[in-house]
Amino acid sequence: MKVCLLNDSFPPVIDGVANVVMNYADILQKEKLADVLVGTPRYPDTNYGEYPYTVIPYQSFDTTKIVKGYRAGNPLDIEEIADMAAFVPDIIHTHCPVASTVVARMLRAKTDAPVIFTYHTKFDVDIAKAVKAKFIQKETIRLLVNNIEACDEVWVVSKGAGENLKSLGYEGEYRVVNNGVDFAKGRVAVEEVKKVTKGYDLPEGIPVFLFVGRIIRYKGIPLILNSLSKLAESGQDFRMVFVGSGPDEEELKNQARTLGLLDGVEHDKCIFTGPIYDRNVLRAWNTRADLFLFPSVYDTNGIVVREAAACGLPSVLIAGSCAAEGIIHGRNGYLIEENEDSFLTLLKEVCKNMEAVHQVGQHAMDEIYISWKDSVYEAHKRYGEILDLKKSGKLESRKYFISSRFNELSMDLIQGTESVFHFPKRVLYEVKDNLSEIPKQIEEFQENYLEEMMETFHISEILEDIRKNRK
Repeated sequence: MKVCLLNDSFPPVIDGVANVVMNYADILQKEKLADVLVGTPRYPDTNYGEYPYTVIPYQSFDTTKIVKGYRAGNPLDIEEIADMAAFVPDIIHTHCPVASTVVARMLRAKTDAPVIFTYHTKFDVDIAKAVKAKFIQKETIRLLVNNIEACDEVWVVSKGAGENLKSLGYEGEYRVVNNGVDFAKGRVAVEEVKKVTKGYDLPEGIPVFLFVGRIIRYKGIPLILNSLSKLAESGQDFRMVFVGSGPDEEELKNQARTLGLLDGVEHDKCIFTGPIYDRNVLRAWNTRADLFLFPSVYDTNGIVVREAAACGLPSVLIAGSCAAEGIIHGRNGYLIEENEDSFLTLLKEVCKNMEAVHQVGQHAMDEIYISWKDSVYEAHKRYGEILDLKKSGKLESRKYFISSRFNELSMDLIQGTESVFHFPKRVLYEVKDNLSEIPKQIEEFQENYLEEMMETFHISEILEDIRKNRK
């Protein structure tokens, strides 16, 4: 089997989805389940030849002012896409609904391989954060949902993620395929934990709470800080360790200072370590902590919760959130309502009996941990089933799926250039009907949104970047 994995993020950018793609690629290749090719936007001064599988980077533009740390891929970089097509994949698996899925559809037009899409992230939240104009938000979401609906099969990382996708207008079916974690099951040796945490103020016998992830407001960090402030006022001592970085880091540090949790007279109750990329160091922090605090309703899966469980560390989660799926309160984790009183009540209770907390952590290790190897083997099994469906003619063809709007239409026309004469008549009529609408749509766009969009997306700077990088 040949598998092409596509994602808009990949090292040097490290995020949750990049981690997913790397684990898929590593395990598929090392376990000899498939030959793997990864396609991703190119980052300057990056060596893509160091992996045990092929990585083809394609042209990208600097959009880091829109989304911190990320570049946007150009899905019309024909030379690199031709190289991907020459790989002749049996399965195309895309993990981002933007450039990666455009590339996936173009590869499908060339190779006829089925396209699988995995929905990892509530991208409507990120779009709302990056774009102020409601019209642009709505149209961007609609475009991405149409892109997802054009895939042959859609996977989600949790049931809650699937329902979120439905809420955005997605009308198709989806399959829940759980992500795994790359932490080995078990706690790190005491000596290694002491080595990693040396120099931090972590007195023995004082509860240690942990958060790992992007330091950003919508992860629930303000709720953590406000609840811990009240816990401190009650007389309970503790240490709160934040591992990671993010766009709201300084704002949240200032909140901690205002609440008296940071830069205190005697001991800081909050510790910000910055990002940690060494997985063994992260395992040591998960072993040292007593409780993982993750009151996020944004995350669709919460891999960090399963990483904590791998080390016997239980989590505090918002009841009904995606990250809380599979958690039984007081058995393998803790569930709270999304408010300070509920959070504070829980923290006060668990601090009275940390031995019971550690027992809950053992149950988390035994009951909710799933390895990446198990997860990827399950995905590979489904790859084979999809290929069998395709061979038998039972896989519904999405090759000629075309949206009724201009942007989606343009993409499909590019995708189908080589076989345009094979388009069904209904498609040609749809092209004709949509072309008649373009002048009106452009006039409306220029009148109401062009100036704001130019400013929001730094389009002048991107155009200059394109000019400099033109071959």
